[in-house]
Amino acid sequence: MFRTNPMLLIDFYKAVHAEMLPKDITKSVSYFTPRMSRVKMWDKVVMFGLQGFIKTYLCDYFNEEFFNRDFDEVIGEYKRIMDATLGVDAYKIEKVEKLHKLGYLPIEIVALNEGVRVPMHVPMFGITNTHPDFAWLPQSLESLISAESWHPMLAATVGYTYRQIVNKYYEKTCDDAIVKSKALGAFDFRGEECTESAIKAGAGWCLSFLNTATVPTIPYLESNYNCDCTKEPVAFGSPSTEHSVMCSNFAVDGDEITLLRRLLTEIYPNTSFSAVLDSYDYWNIIDNVLPQLKKEILSHNGCMLMRGDSGDCIEVVTKTVFKLWDIFGGTVNSKGYKVLDPHVKAIYGDSITIQRCEEIYRILEESGFACSNVALGVGSFSMQCVEEEGILKPFTRDTFSSCIKATYCEIGDRPVPIFKNPKEGGFKKSQKGCCVVWMDENGECVFKDGYTWEEAVAAKENCLEPVFKDGKMIKEQTLDEIRQRLHDGKF
Repeated sequence: MFRTNPMLLIDFYKAVHAEMLPKDITKSVSYFTPRMSRVKMWDKVVMFGLQGFIKTYLCDYFNEEFFNRDFDEVIGEYKRIMDATLGVDAYKIEKVEKLHKLGYLPIEIVALNEGVRVPMHVPMFGITNTHPDFAWLPQSLESLISAESWHPMLAATVGYTYRQIVNKYYEKTCDDAIVKSKALGAFDFRGEECTESAIKAGAGWCLSFLNTATVPTIPYLESNYNCDCTKEPVAFGSPSTEHSVMCSNFAVDGDEITLLRRLLTEIYPNTSFSAVLDSYDYWNIIDNVLPQLKKEILSHNGCMLMRGDSGDCIEVVTKTVFKLWDIFGGTVNSKGYKVLDPHVKAIYGDSITIQRCEEIYRILEESGFACSNVALGVGSFSMQCVEEEGILKPFTRDTFSSCIKATYCEIGDRPVPIFKNPKEGGFKKSQKGCCVVWMDENGECVFKDGYTWEEAVAAKENCLEPVFKDGKMIKEQTLDEIRQRLHDGKF
């Protein structure tokens, strides 16, 4: 990760707002809120990623790159950039100097529990200063917090959406003991905006599923969400071929059956694996090659997953299941649906949009097959875009119009509620004053504004609880806690 002075992780105008704030301001409060949804199927967003951001940036990064570095070096670095690009007379350096001398971030963050699904307009977390000299600091951090927060929440919401489809069809067609959290896997690493984005998207996905191809998501979750992959299920991968493997062996062997036999008997005799089979003629492999390997497949101590990677994925996946049943047979489960012999399965590694996922399961159900006969993969398209009514909607910060807005300040000891209420653009209306969020009788998050900071903090029902204060985490949640909260104890 590129590293620089964290006080430079701002939009330029953040460097000058301290001098523009009201005189004698001693406190400011801002809230992060999803203001509207641009995706019709979503009226809530999963709260996730704040703890990872706090530990990565507000704890480790600020200490390593600001407070623990030499004063002259840090201030000199800041001045060099700002003097040359913003202008010597455009900003004041004293506030940054004073912060470094203080030695810690005088910030408090109150937040909803991670894993809670939050409706539009309800604040997810709030930020304020704890030292009267730094009322400028909460909004100065806005750009950094916003840039790091919206994507993990969106990925978690995407994962939750797929999990609801899995729950629906697995409950209809699969034995209750079949694990739902392994039904789908994420294959989006190479298509994300960057490595850091892929890791955090993978973390959001892993709130609902265990399978991912993004290996660095695991140490990220271990580091930030108090889990250990050697002691509990954090995430899993699986052996798989790719086209370079299949094509290079074909170039040497002159066929594909030689490698498939070697995979079954020599390389993975006791391990499940998937093999991509469409490098040349997918249906030839299914119809003609697999029957020749029937003995090896049924003697294999594992499952061979037949992977298509081109064509109509709905047709490829469902037709593969039907053909595998004809070749290898299987059983009928307790709910009356066909289950393939455990040595074979169909898999499609990406291209599985929300709509395609549901369509595949629907066809399988209507054809009398359990949906666990397939493993599906969600690629970067579905992690970054959704199709509704024929319109592609890319995911950005504006998918939920997520923002951080100042709603309260104190001038000396005088509380002053502040707000934004554009005449045109109602969804941009902000809260006014400090907020209390609680769960209503239906278990839904609701809120009320208009409080002072002291009143909001003192409200016993307030679900916005302190998680960070003065440079330190004061409340941490585990991956398992968040998963169980999101899925009502049925992860």
